[in-house]
Amino acid sequence: MTRRRRIFTGAVTAALFVLFCAPSARAELRIDITSGNAEPMPIAIPSFPGEVANEAQAGRDISGVVSADLERSGLFRPLDPRSFIQTISASDAQPRFPDWRQINAQALVTGSVKTQGDGRLRVEFRLWDVFAEQQLAGYGYTTAQQNWRRIAHIIADEIYKRITGEEGYFDTRIVYVSEAGPPEKRIKRLAIMDQDGANNRVLTDGRALVLTPRFSPSAQEITYLSYGSGAPRVYLFNIDTGQQEVVGDFPGMTFAPRFSPDGNRVVLSRAENGVSNLFALDLRTRRPTRLTDSQAIDTSPCYSPDGSKIVFNSDRGGSQQLYVMNADGSGVKRMSFGSGKYGTPVWSPRGDLIAFTKIDGGSFYIGVMRTDGSGERLLTRDFLVEGPTWAPNGRVLMYFRQSPSDSRGHGGSSRLFSIDLTGSNQREVITPQDASDPAWSPLLR
Repeated sequence: MTRRRRIFTGAVTAALFVLFCAPSARAELRIDITSGNAEPMPIAIPSFPGEVANEAQAGRDISGVVSADLERSGLFRPLDPRSFIQTISASDAQPRFPDWRQINAQALVTGSVKTQGDGRLRVEFRLWDVFAEQQLAGYGYTTAQQNWRRIAHIIADEIYKRITGEEGYFDTRIVYVSEAGPPEKRIKRLAIMDQDGANNRVLTDGRALVLTPRFSPSAQEITYLSYGSGAPRVYLFNIDTGQQEVVGDFPGMTFAPRFSPDGNRVVLSRAENGVSNLFALDLRTRRPTRLTDSQAIDTSPCYSPDGSKIVFNSDRGGSQQLYVMNADGSGVKRMSFGSGKYGTPVWSPRGDLIAFTKIDGGSFYIGVMRTDGSGERLLTRDFLVEGPTWAPNGRVLMYFRQSPSDSRGHGGSSRLFSIDLTGSNQREVITPQDASDPAWSPLLR
């Protein structure tokens, strides 16, 4: 089977080819991730061998990233390489399965790295069911050497998908607000990184305050709020070219932007005369459509995955609650009825849940509920947690947590965290500086 994918690295586009796949239809090695806290699966991931030094180094790097991706998911437990009995010499070498069963490995990943005549890397890997002694999957990739890390994420995605039955989320990026400086003179820049914190780079110079960045469905554009022209306005930013432009010619202040699932529209909030309402802007015609007309504060809109509905928060009922309506603004219904205030709703890519921020009893929470408002579950609580964003498979959330400041203004740092849908496996995502307002991209291929 032959498939073609595309890798985007800055302004350069490189082709990546999946050259073979040979899964065994009979193998049944699976993790059930629908039943809560799954016991992590022991998996062996030896370094991918290469014939020369640079290939061997690339093989160690790739297997290390694959191992780290799977471990962070909380569903896999990579085994210590020092426990390995067999030395793997090639991706297609038949494993000595008793050697791997002896160290309690349930799954095994083998691979190899080879430099082609044109300088590109050929990376192969195979996934094995140790107890059934069968191959589950086998893929080969050819790409530029600088794309080795993306190859590792793609391999981790294939392993995750084959064993869990769900799409992976490792070949993705995070856009966020990088923060530095004292509280009274905070510098906020747009920044982007791989989902594991690697390849971190700043996109804006910090001369203008930026907030709430959001990816387009193509992952090549970002919409965000900026004070670049003095007044708060919604902008578009092209990641490849660095070009920025204002979205629409609205009077008053515009904020809280988000793309439609097809990428053709941006829904946003516009404040004027003490109230804010929601508008959708067609990016092709630049024609705005008014969606709400209330004397309240309607904001934080987010489309459903099929684009048919929009969830938002509003204080039209007296306190800040979540509402859902049709994409044309009709049929508005309240969906949150618990105690406290609800905000920043985000529809799951699976379409089954809505994540939100909740303030109740002086504490902040990140929670989820079904799209009819039922089944509310609070996943984490802290001094300040806010800004949930979904991984593209709808199984993991990222958000930011801010610590309190003391009487002298010390503390108050803001960091990114991920958490799975069960409320477990909470992990910090390391960034060079303080970070807030994360947004998860779709899969890049």
